[in-house]
Amino acid sequence: MSNAPTTENPRGGGLQRTVGYYGLMFVSLGSIIGSGWLLSALTASETAGPASIVSWMLAVIMLTVLALVYAELGATYPVAGGTGRFPYFSHGPLAGFVAGWASWLQAVMIAPIEILGAIAYANSLSSVQHHFNMIHETGASKGLLNERGLVVAAIAMVIFTLMNLAGAKFMAESNAIVVIWKTAIPLLTIVVIASLSFHIGNFHAGGGFMPYGIHGVFAALPLGVVFALQGFEQAVQLAGEARDPRRDLSRAIITAMAIGGGIYLLLQVVFIGAVNPADVVHDWANPLGGNAATDQGAWHTLALAVGATWLAAMIVIDGVVSPSGTGIVYVGTSARLSYALGEEREMPSALAYTNQKGVPVVSILLAFVVGVAAFGPFPSWNKLVNVVTGATAIMYAFAPISLAALKRRDRHRSRTYQMPYSHILMPAAFCSASLLLYWGGFQTMWKIDCAILVGLMLFGLGVSIAGTDAMSMLRPAAWLGPWLLGMTIISSIGRYTSEHNGVSSHTHLGEWWDLAVVIGFSLVIFYWAANLAMPEEKVLAAIERDKRQFDDPEYLTVSA
Repeated sequence: MSNAPTTENPRGGGLQRTVGYYGLMFVSLGSIIGSGWLLSALTASETAGPASIVSWMLAVIMLTVLALVYAELGATYPVAGGTGRFPYFSHGPLAGFVAGWASWLQAVMIAPIEILGAIAYANSLSSVQHHFNMIHETGASKGLLNERGLVVAAIAMVIFTLMNLAGAKFMAESNAIVVIWKTAIPLLTIVVIASLSFHIGNFHAGGGFMPYGIHGVFAALPLGVVFALQGFEQAVQLAGEARDPRRDLSRAIITAMAIGGGIYLLLQVVFIGAVNPADVVHDWANPLGGNAATDQGAWHTLALAVGATWLAAMIVIDGVVSPSGTGIVYVGTSARLSYALGEEREMPSALAYTNQKGVPVVSILLAFVVGVAAFGPFPSWNKLVNVVTGATAIMYAFAPISLAALKRRDRHRSRTYQMPYSHILMPAAFCSASLLLYWGGFQTMWKIDCAILVGLMLFGLGVSIAGTDAMSMLRPAAWLGPWLLGMTIISSIGRYTSEHNGVSSHTHLGEWWDLAVVIGFSLVIFYWAANLAMPEEKVLAAIERDKRQFDDPEYLTVSA
């Protein structure tokens, strides 16, 4: 009897390669289908009307391009915490840290968001409100978890943490069961509600198909649409624990994106067609009309409105199961990202400690502590959606730049998967990430800037303690400052705010001209950044540090 192969780690037992294709695919799909499906169709409809369908189509196209980038990077460099490691390979420690920091920020906040969504959905039931209320309903604390809610939230974080401490294989297999359930419920909802209530006239009601113009289509993207679809890259974070990443990773990412995107698009179509025509005859400000559904209870309310009470009950159950499944995945994801940060000299080495079962214990416990602490200042699901989407866009932006640089600096490496038309799609992917930042508005952008500044201060402290040559890190990452500053300036004079249908009152950029400015600026940054990559010998040396995880055939098979 022999053990599964491991990635040797002097700080512990090393990560073990135990996750197969279905485990990887379910991890990505489970991250895509979370609390987003319960809320995003309502929010998108309020923001864009029937044209929210276009928002979903646009988001699927943009994120699919980014998914293709991650598919090639993940299959070629299957390392733990890949979203932070790829920029490290191409642009050195500073760029790698910023990418890893942005990745960790968005990942570590997902579990608390999902728990808040699950609690709020359960709390929408009258029986729960009367006998086990978990949310303040009046006063200055309205919408915040009460003492009982905080205890339940902390218990949920404990459960998520224990499941991840059991190991990646257990987490992936347990998640697969949850994903099957939470994929089936949206599909069942689509079929049942469409068969009971579907009004073609709704698609041109309340001001026509595009009542809020193209602005509404773009504004809907950061207000829940992109948040709902993000997560396809989670298989990349587990690449260091995949049995055969070269074969499985690209297939897992693309399959999860196709399934998730298709489900969300169908949900939006059914939602628009199912609402009462009388409620959208004038506008789409309240498509559920007198039902006044909460953000968390939209589909539950719609199911009751069309007479499917049994489905409404199942949706309530799914309102707890779906967010919980996503939260479990993201506790593990954030742990693997901090594990990758811990591999660097500038960060505490304890983050990279693994036990003899290959579990990054310290990083998982850190995710637990931060997750529990997050319940204090953040009251609800939608308060964090824009900020998390912004951090995700920062993370996504590094991938096409890293791939473009690595295709040049590491051109001789065997690539089992290569994205098609890469010379077109790589810059398009970077432009997509920049547009997602811009559409989030200045209110989101400045918060992201502050979060990155905090990370840079921590990194600078680590550099001074480690005695690292800081100047050698600056040149490859010289594009970062101008890009973030430029996006902040463009956002401050742009057309978008973080509010529903909000057009900025101080815009200086006309419609379409703003997009041209963002795209033009992004293309300049993309080609400059790709050319700023470290010299080939330094790139190969950086990759050599992690080659034990992906270059040795010993770690690409599982012993019988």
